[in-house]
This record gives sequence, C-alpha cells and structure tokens, in this order.
Amino acid sequence: MPPRIPLPRSLLCQTRTAARAFSSTPRPQIAKITIVGRLAAEPELTSTSTGQDMVRYAVGTSYGPRENRQTSWWRVASFVEEGKGREKLMGLAKGTLIYLEGEASMRKYESKDGKIESALSIVQQRLEILKRPEGAASAASDAIEGM
Repeated sequence: MPPRIPLPRSLLCQTRTAARAFSSTPRPQIAKITIVGRLAAEPELTSTSTGQDMVRYAVGTSYGPRENRQTSWWRVASFVEEGKGREKLMGLAKGTLIYLEGEASMRKYESKDGKIESALSIVQQRLEILKRPEGAASAASDAIEGM
C-alpha cells in the first residue's frame, strides 16, 4: 500500500467548505447502463413532442447456451447533434455489434387496456462500433459521443 500523502491544511479546509456548501441540495439519481449487443434494425430519425431531433434504435443482447439462448431487447434514444456523429449513427446496418453507454431511467405509463406498465428508457451517452456485418463499409473512427 503506498504511503498517504497529507494534504496542505489550506487545501483541506477549502475542500471541506465546498462540500458543506453543496450538501443541502439532493444529488440527482442517475443510473448508468452498459450494453454490448447487435442492432436490431437500422436507426431511424424521429422528433420528440417538442420538435427536437432524436435517433431511435434497438439493441439485442443474448445469453445462455445455444440450445436455450435468451435474448433481451433494449430501446435506445440518441440526441446526437446534426453532423458527422449523426451520419455515422444513421449509417449503421442491422447486425452491427456495438458497445453502448447510457443513462437509464424507469418510467410508468398507462397501456391501452388501462394497466399501469413500466418501461426502461435509455439515452445514449457513448457508442462504439465493435464489428460491422459482412459487406458493411468501415469508418476511420467508430466512436460516437452523444446527447
């Protein structure tokens, strides 16, 4: 174990004061999620109810032995600004293996038959292309930051 280096008293006092100043406000609850999976279909560009552009896509993850494989589907929203990042995202083909980091939140809604349902919403923070399907074009940089 490396030796502890004591902080100068002036720095220690500043740190404690700053921590106290922000302790009265509740910290927002943020849940992070990391997914490695394949695109279920090509991403599609839509708009929110306020008119903001949004790219939506689904990612499938599989686990278990081949004869009893289970697949989970994840719906993802991305608010990547118009430009190269959005073009890369929109150009991804079905079956592309991706690494995704995002913020996850649960929301409740009432279904058509009156039941209260829950859904997990994922907003993309970072996406990396791990492997493109056979015959798909490759880009120089396969990382997309976004929100």
